[in-house]
Amino acid sequence: MRTGFLLLLLFTLHSFLPAQSIHLLGFYDSNALGELKTEKAFDEQISRENIGRTIQDLSSIPHNLGSSGSMKVAEKIQQKFRDYGFDVHMDVYQVLFPVPKVRVLEMTAPQVYHALLKEPALKEDGTSGQKDQLPTYNAWSADGNVTAELVYVNYGLNDDYEELAKRGIDVKGRIVIARYGKSWRGIKPKIAQEHGAIGCIIYSDPKDDGYFQGDVYPKGPFKNEFGVQRGSVMDMVVYPGDPLTPGIGATTDAKRFASHNEAPNLLKIPVLPISYHDARPLLEAISGPVAPEDWRGALPITYHIGPGKSTVHLELQFDWKMVPCYDVIAMIKGEEFPDEWVIRGNHHDAWVNGAQDPISGQAAMLEEAKAMGVMIKSGWKPKRTIVYCAWDGEEPALVGSTEWVEDHTGLLQQNTVVYINSDENGRGFLEAGGSHALEELVDEVAKNIPDPQTGANLFERLKAREVITAANPQLAKEKMDKTKIHLDALGTGSDFSPFLQHLGLPVLNLGFSGEDNSGDYHSIYDSYDNFIRFIDPGFYYGATLSKMAGHVSLRMLNADILPFDFRILYKEIKTYTTELQTMISNLRESTSVNNEIIRKKYFLIATDATNRFLTPVQKQEIPYIDFSPLQNAIISLGRAADHSFEAMNIKGLSKKQMDSLNRMLYRAEQELLLDQGLPLRPWYKHVLYAPGFYTGYSVKTLPGIRESIEQRNFLQAEIEIKRAAFSINKLAGYLQQL
Repeated sequence: MRTGFLLLLLFTLHSFLPAQSIHLLGFYDSNALGELKTEKAFDEQISRENIGRTIQDLSSIPHNLGSSGSMKVAEKIQQKFRDYGFDVHMDVYQVLFPVPKVRVLEMTAPQVYHALLKEPALKEDGTSGQKDQLPTYNAWSADGNVTAELVYVNYGLNDDYEELAKRGIDVKGRIVIARYGKSWRGIKPKIAQEHGAIGCIIYSDPKDDGYFQGDVYPKGPFKNEFGVQRGSVMDMVVYPGDPLTPGIGATTDAKRFASHNEAPNLLKIPVLPISYHDARPLLEAISGPVAPEDWRGALPITYHIGPGKSTVHLELQFDWKMVPCYDVIAMIKGEEFPDEWVIRGNHHDAWVNGAQDPISGQAAMLEEAKAMGVMIKSGWKPKRTIVYCAWDGEEPALVGSTEWVEDHTGLLQQNTVVYINSDENGRGFLEAGGSHALEELVDEVAKNIPDPQTGANLFERLKAREVITAANPQLAKEKMDKTKIHLDALGTGSDFSPFLQHLGLPVLNLGFSGEDNSGDYHSIYDSYDNFIRFIDPGFYYGATLSKMAGHVSLRMLNADILPFDFRILYKEIKTYTTELQTMISNLRESTSVNNEIIRKKYFLIATDATNRFLTPVQKQEIPYIDFSPLQNAIISLGRAADHSFEAMNIKGLSKKQMDSLNRMLYRAEQELLLDQGLPLRPWYKHVLYAPGFYTGYSVKTLPGIRESIEQRNFLQAEIEIKRAAFSINKLAGYLQQL
C-alpha cells in the first residue's frame, strides 16, 4: 500500500509541477515539493458523489440539540471517523435547551385571526412531513402571556426606534412586529425590550427572501408564504453557550445558576417568529401613520406603523429542560510535534433536517478526514496533530463548541496552532475570514484551487465578482488592481467565536456562497431535496470546500515555520484606528447640523405624509478624543512585526529552535486579550474583534472603543483607547522577543 502511494506521488509530481524551484509560505524550498505532492494526493481522494451521499444520510431525520436524532447523527459521524482511522471519542455536556409547550398568536381587534404557526409538508420534499420536527419558535424567548396594541417597527433596530421617536410613537407596554433582516434576529427583541415593549413578533417579509426575490419553494428556492425562520434569540453578545454555566464547561457536576431567570443573557419578554401568511392579517389591520418608504415590504397592503385599534394576544410557555450535547472529537497525533494541534470544526445539529445548515459543511469536513485517513493508512504522517470536531448545539447558542472550549481552556491555549471553521456551504464565491496574520496563507491556497464553474482560481473568480458589482468606475478600477485576498474580520454566529474571542486563538472561517440565495434557512424545507435542486447541484462546491479547508489544514500541519505574518495585522489595526478617527469627525459634523436644526426650529415645518411633525432630538456635543496612546502602540507594533518577519526567515535553525519559534508564533494572538474583557460583557476578551452589542453576528473592530463612541460614552472611549494600546503594546513586546 505504501509503495503504491509513493508511486502516485511521483506520477502526479511529473504531471502537474513545472520544472523550476517551488516556493511555499512556511516551507523551506527543499520541502515545498513534498507538500504539493501531498496536497495533490489529498485531492485525488475527494469525491463529490460521496459528499452528496453524506448530506443525504445525515439530513434524513430531524436532529436538533437534545433529540434522539442528534444522538444518532453524532454516532454516525463518530463511526465515520473511526472507519477513517482516527482516535475518536464523544464529549457529552449537560446543557439547558427550551422547547415550546404552548404557542398562541391571535389578533383580537379590530377582527379576530388565529395564526397557523405551522409549515405544511410538500409532496416535492420528502422529509418535510416527518415526525419529531421542532415547531416554529425562537429558542430562549421568555415565557409570557400578553395582550396589547401592535406597533410595526420595520427591522427593529436602533435607527428604526429613532424614527419612531421623531414621530412621537412609543412602544412601551405594546407588542412590536419586526421583519427579519439587516441584523441578527436576537437584536430585535433585545432592543424592543429596552424600549419597554412587552412582546415581539418577527416575520419574514417576501421582499427580503420571498416571492419578491424569485419563485418560491418548491417551484423555486425562495420562501413560500408558510415558511418560518426558527432561531435563537439569546443575547449571545453577552456570552454564548449554556446560559447556566458562563465561563465554565457544562459538565455533569458544573456549578450552575439555579434557574434560567438568573442568566443575564436571556430575554424577559416573549418572542415568536411567523410566516408572511400569518403576518399579513396583522400588518393589514394596523392603523396609524403610513410607514416610511424604506419600511415597506412586498406584501400587497399599505404598511402602517400603528398603534391603533389592532391588538394581539401572544402566549408562550416552554419546557426548560436539561439535555445532552454530543461533541464528536477525532484525532490523529503528529509525528514530530504531537502537542501542536490544528483543529478543524463544523457543527452537526440543525433546527430540523439541516441539509444546507450545517450538513453541507459537515459532509465536506468528513470528506477531508476521509482523504487524510487514506493517506495516513498509506504511510503519510502529519508533523502536527490534526483534531476534527463535530459540534452539537451550535444553532441555539454555539453550545457544543463553547462548552468544549471552556472545559479545555488551558490545554487549548498551550497547544492550538489554528482553529479552522466551516458551517453551512453553498455555491458561488469563497468567503474567508479570521486572524489577519494568516491572510497570506489563505491567499496562496485560494490561488491554487480552481473554481468548479469557471476554471479560474478561487481568488480570480472572487475578484471578478467584486469588479462587476462595484458601485462606481473608480471602485471597479481599485478592485481590478487588487492582487490578494483580504480576510474578513469575524464577529460571531458560528463555532469560531469561543476560540477567537474568548481564548485569543488564531482562527479561520471558510465557505462558499453568493449563488445559492434562498428562503429555506432554518425551516423544514432545508432538506436534501431542496439542496440538490437549488443550493449545490452536483456537490461541486462541497468538494471545493474540502480542498480549500484541507489544503489550509495541511499547510499548517506540515509547515517548517508557521506562516503567520503580523505585518498584515499591523496594517489592519492601523486601518481600524483611521476608521475610528473618521467616525468621530463625521459624528461631530452630523451632531452640529442636527443641533443647529433644533436651535433654528426648522423641525416645526418638517412633516411626514400624514402631517405629523418630525422632531429631531438634541444630541450631546462631541469632545476631543485623544488617540495618541493607540497611535503610538501601533507604531511599536509595526516595528515588532517587521522584526518577527525577519526572525521567521533566518536560515539554518535547529529543530528545537524552529519548534520554539513556532510555539511563540501561534500563541502571539493571546497577547491581544483584555484581562477584564469588554465593557458589559467580560466573556469577550479580544481587543480587536467582537460581535456588535446591537448588531449581533456582525463584527465590531476595536469594539471597546467603537461601541463607546457609537453609544456616545466618550469618557469610556478614552478608557478603551488606553486599554487597547496596552494590549497592542503587549503584542509588540512579545514579537520583539522572536
